[in-house]
Amino acid sequence: MNTPDRDMSLQVPRQPKGWSSSLCSDEELLDDDDPALWQDEGLSNLQGSVYLPDSGRLSVAAKEDNSQLIAVIKMGWLDKNPPQGALYYQRRWVKLDVDYLRYFDNEKEVYSKGIISTAFITNVSCAGELKFEVVTNNRTFIFRAESEAERNDWVTVLQDCTRGRHPHSTTSFRSPLTPDYQGYLELRGLRSKLYTVVASDKVFLYKNMEDYRIGVGITSIEMNVGNVKDTDRRSFDLTTPYRIFSFIAESEQLREQWVDAMRDAIGEALSNREVAERIWAEPSNSLCADCGAPKPEWASINLCVVVCKRCAGEHRGLGPSISKVRSLKMDRKVWTEELIQLFLLMGNERVNSFWAAHIPPSEDLTPSSCSEKRRCFITNKYRQGKYRKYHPLYGNQGELNSALCINVQSSDVLETVRLIFCGADVNCSTGMASWPSPLSLANAHSQPLQAELISLNLNTELPRSVEGEAMEAVHYTAPPCVSHNGFLFKTASMARAVTERKAREEFSRRWCTLNDGTFSYYESDRNSNPNGALKASVIVCLAVDTPEKHGYEHTFELYSESERLYLFGTDDPDSHKEWVKSIAKNFIPATAEPLLRLPFERIGRLKCKDGLNLQTSKVGWFALVGSTLHAYLADSKGEEIHLRKLNELSIQQDNEVLVLVERGRTLYIEGERKLDFAGWCGAIQAAAGSGGDTLSQQQLTETDIPIIVHSCIDFITQCGIQSEGIYRKSGVNSRVAALCERFRHDARSICLREGVHQVDDVSNTLKRFFRELEEGLFTSEDANAWLSTAANQDESVKISQYQLLVKRLPRVNKATLQALINHLYCVQCFSELNQMNLHNLAIVFGPTLFQADGKDYTAGRTIEDLIQHYILIFEVDEQQLKKQLEVISFIINLRRKNNTMFPSTEPGGHFICTVYVEDGKDTAEQHVKIPGSMTAAELSCEVLDRRNITVKDKEYWSCWEVSDKEEMERPLHYQERVLPILHSFGTDSHLLIKKHIAMDAMIVYLASKVDASKHGMMKFREERSILGLGLSSGSFHDRYFILNSTSLRMYKEIRSNRPEREWPAKNLKVYLGIKKKLRPPTCWGLTVVYESKKQEKPEKQQWYLCCDTQSEMREWYATFLSIKYDGNVWPQDGLQQMRVSRALPDTRHGNVSLIPLRGSENEMRNSVAAFSQDPLALFRDVR
Repeated sequence: MNTPDRDMSLQVPRQPKGWSSSLCSDEELLDDDDPALWQDEGLSNLQGSVYLPDSGRLSVAAKEDNSQLIAVIKMGWLDKNPPQGALYYQRRWVKLDVDYLRYFDNEKEVYSKGIISTAFITNVSCAGELKFEVVTNNRTFIFRAESEAERNDWVTVLQDCTRGRHPHSTTSFRSPLTPDYQGYLELRGLRSKLYTVVASDKVFLYKNMEDYRIGVGITSIEMNVGNVKDTDRRSFDLTTPYRIFSFIAESEQLREQWVDAMRDAIGEALSNREVAERIWAEPSNSLCADCGAPKPEWASINLCVVVCKRCAGEHRGLGPSISKVRSLKMDRKVWTEELIQLFLLMGNERVNSFWAAHIPPSEDLTPSSCSEKRRCFITNKYRQGKYRKYHPLYGNQGELNSALCINVQSSDVLETVRLIFCGADVNCSTGMASWPSPLSLANAHSQPLQAELISLNLNTELPRSVEGEAMEAVHYTAPPCVSHNGFLFKTASMARAVTERKAREEFSRRWCTLNDGTFSYYESDRNSNPNGALKASVIVCLAVDTPEKHGYEHTFELYSESERLYLFGTDDPDSHKEWVKSIAKNFIPATAEPLLRLPFERIGRLKCKDGLNLQTSKVGWFALVGSTLHAYLADSKGEEIHLRKLNELSIQQDNEVLVLVERGRTLYIEGERKLDFAGWCGAIQAAAGSGGDTLSQQQLTETDIPIIVHSCIDFITQCGIQSEGIYRKSGVNSRVAALCERFRHDARSICLREGVHQVDDVSNTLKRFFRELEEGLFTSEDANAWLSTAANQDESVKISQYQLLVKRLPRVNKATLQALINHLYCVQCFSELNQMNLHNLAIVFGPTLFQADGKDYTAGRTIEDLIQHYILIFEVDEQQLKKQLEVISFIINLRRKNNTMFPSTEPGGHFICTVYVEDGKDTAEQHVKIPGSMTAAELSCEVLDRRNITVKDKEYWSCWEVSDKEEMERPLHYQERVLPILHSFGTDSHLLIKKHIAMDAMIVYLASKVDASKHGMMKFREERSILGLGLSSGSFHDRYFILNSTSLRMYKEIRSNRPEREWPAKNLKVYLGIKKKLRPPTCWGLTVVYESKKQEKPEKQQWYLCCDTQSEMREWYATFLSIKYDGNVWPQDGLQQMRVSRALPDTRHGNVSLIPLRGSENEMRNSVAAFSQDPLALFRDVR
């Protein structure tokens, strides 16, 4: 009997035949839903995993030099019987080490098909002719050797290996591993999740948690050859020299935790614990000097403190001029014997007697402190020197220098720390010719620890005084001609912006020098003639790229007046920072010198106009830092432009003027040179967008309210405040998600319009924004204080406590809370129209704003208090509030007078259409009202609901556009609007809801590809002779096609250099099928329609493509679809999930029953009281 080529360990719906991946065990076969639909020999015979092309695997020679090798006790060929009891055996290469019995496809494989923990093996015994059994608590594995002697040898070795171990009980659920992180991850290309365990320096893959508990897995990955890289919102790649593991986490937050865990495993694999153990021998060094976290693995070698990983990240943010951060485990070469002895002598406790002498208890750090508090504390401690113990000589520079020269001759290094970081100059003159500096003086008096400390702080930026005055050693006041030299890696200069990632191979190593205001680069450090040079006067912009943007980790770009771009890179962050600082010092004038102190991402000069004088341009010097644009204009002091608070940001006059409109002022930045100006525009626009998921990172109004909140409140006030059940009713989930994403991308560009946007969609967008807000509106630190205040029975005390809590909120949180409560107060004032009184609003918004599950009314009671006592808590001007309510009343009366309908209840533009449903062999009609906003997925869900058709797993129901005349059809994309399709219909076309039987195979095919592209031969025919190709319109001709993300190109033959024709890929509409009267050579054809977007001369072409096989046709169609919709071919959670989210009401309020929309105030209050007394009444009343 023939054995299958590949085995899988992941259980999926089974069919008679299947395909599989080599990265799996022998548990079950992974089958396609219908192999006949998508026959692809390339997929079924993959030698790698289904998500990695063959080019991703190394040669045998490369594998032999393998860091994965473990001390193997025995290895050899054995036949293995699958657990499900099949009659055939599978030949496996088997290895035994002290921890695991592993089996592989062959001896060249690095990653096993299965592993059995020796700790779980309870018995090993012979079992018939040439066979032996390996027994665990739950499973029995049968192997067969080639000879009896070989079988007996395996049994003896296995018994010796497992003898003396205490078998693990299946009821204890204890694995011999000590996991650092564990959980389920989806492996791209496999339609199941794997239970993944990160333990020390390895990653283990199991079929499920039960297999992990019983010690039976798929494979393990040694992390000393691994690298982890983010790829998408929920995806990341674990890359090894042998394979790329593409994982998908369940959420973006979990993705970050998985990436951190795997990077820690890599660090553990590469680490050397010797230095760490020696440093920790000093007891105070075993706790972080800043937050007290145990076993800190990092140190600031010039500040003499040992810190944890989280604090080390903030130290790096200070820059190497303040804190030089090194790892205790990985930076082995840094840790000289003198440096280790220095840290043992000092210790965190002694050195903190200087750095942390005056820390207020309210500002002290703990291991659980948030990043923002940690950053503030470390900045205050080391950059500002806020908590240090001042030396008695502080402020007297001469005395400090003299004291330093005297002290370095002794062994008191702590005193040297006090002197240096209170202002003593480590480069001061000693007055002795033989030993001119403190460093030479320390060496002369045999004080190696003093010399080590001084040498580490020769260029350290000293703390500023508490009063904010600079120390005498003012920074960034170097001589006008800054000098610097060293090796950098350089690409060829370019005349256009860098839009693609530059690989390391595109860089060349160059010796670079910066002297006398000229930046030069040479072939090597031995050459005297430079390859090129840039004078500081011609450099107009310096851009610092984000790490890992190109092949080298740290890169920067130089722009010249001659419209050339120069890209340089290095892997050394300190060298990169020094080069950036030195070059910037050379071309930034003294008038804009403060810009150099900023951690800028882009710095340079631009022409601009502002104020009343718009005729004359003036030169300005600008630096972009985060979302703030710092500017020094001619004859003016520095100013800051907060880009996220701009009223308007636009590019005008053919992309030559960038307009920044803020309150009371408009700034016009002109594009004197296209190249650097385009870079500025892109950077400023990106910085002006939302920078994260916290309130402070949103685009804001002038009053510090996020634009999304302001826009939604304004729209609902004008269009929906009298809409019954506002905030209670759910919108369409897909539209809400799309609107949230648009606001997240650029809230400033969104204009909510009645008739275009629905009231319930907007209200749910506002709720979803607050529910998904990082740290929450009330902040995670104070949320419990808000909730506990609601329990206070004394109203006056309660109001006072609320007022204190409001004052403690960050500026943006406070402004946003007041704006929202003001809006909710106004909504409940019109509850006779919208039926949303105080209690209904509180129940809806309580769990939303506190991001709670809503199982009780605690959160709702807090929101009810804030709305009810809004005037007192926020100290509101009652006259202003009265005017606001009068304006709303006027709007309501005006809408009634004009009989204006609400877009949420009766949107305009409905169209009655007949839709056909194909279920099996039957076809039925369904008349549907189609609004302008309805998508194909929504139409499919509505028709299926009406027909009571259940959507099963792996069923891809789609809405199809069918043309009877052209004998072609195409599935509408699930996000495609239906109404425009109907308007373009002829009388011979209709809509059909049916299953897309090939969609599953198409998704699998696309998952196996690295990028969306395809090339190959197809038969081509045009509709008529309009292409000028000289082809007869009566027959098909062979042509070679290349399809990529931008275009479809057609060549006469495969060797042609120039395409006969080229079309923009996203402007093509592709249909399945070809008219029979054209006599296509095969039945596997595509009809392609091209419509140009030129308004002055619209053009429409139609032509036909024939493929040799059905499989080939579907590959081309899948690639067209993926390119047109940027890889978003099918809903990630499936149509069934969209159907649920559309059909069910908003359940995010938890289990709290909403008060009836109708009824008196007493009935509503009684409803709340009844729920408080008997919460189970909710469940007894379910109908």
